[in-house]
Amino acid sequence: MPSAWVRERKRDYYYRLAKAEQYRSRAAYKLLQFVEKYGLIKPGDVVVDLGAAPGGWMQVSRKIVSETGFVLGVDLKIIEPFTEANVRSVVGDLTEPETVDIIREVIPRAADVVVSDVSPNISGIWEVDHARQLDLARKSLQIAVSILRVGGNFFVKAFQGDMLNNFVYETRQCFGTVRVVKPKASRRKSAELFILGLRKRG
Repeated sequence: MPSAWVRERKRDYYYRLAKAEQYRSRAAYKLLQFVEKYGLIKPGDVVVDLGAAPGGWMQVSRKIVSETGFVLGVDLKIIEPFTEANVRSVVGDLTEPETVDIIREVIPRAADVVVSDVSPNISGIWEVDHARQLDLARKSLQIAVSILRVGGNFFVKAFQGDMLNNFVYETRQCFGTVRVVKPKASRRKSAELFILGLRKRG
């Protein structure tokens, strides 16, 4: 691993904060910042986290929903288990139709919130990475529409690029309010954005 990369990571404020506050990843603060601003997740909510490994967003969600809510993480990788009884994880591929059925079997009722920080394997070819990431964002949107209650919320990562506007338009067909946002916790050099969809339409 390059020493320059290691030094940069150790200097990273959110990386150090995540270590101090025992979050599994610095990405936890991306979600936290928008929960605080928009009330995305509330106590008692059922939250489904897509592309959840290693579990930083699951930790944030559990902290907010408390004992009365429920959090389910879905990822291709096995996620290290949590001790709380109302936090579960399953291995699932967002591109496979049966994943929706797996989610429905585990959650206690229709979800209040679906969040997705899922990313493809980065090739370094921007057009390819942008297209692959938006495909995963669309899969996340399809799952969200399938499992969210009317009025539920959606938060998904997307990469900047030519196809982003089309995806934002598609999201607007499903939610009452849609915003394109960038958390302070995102690295400055990162081209990632997040699409926030509030109040799923009936």
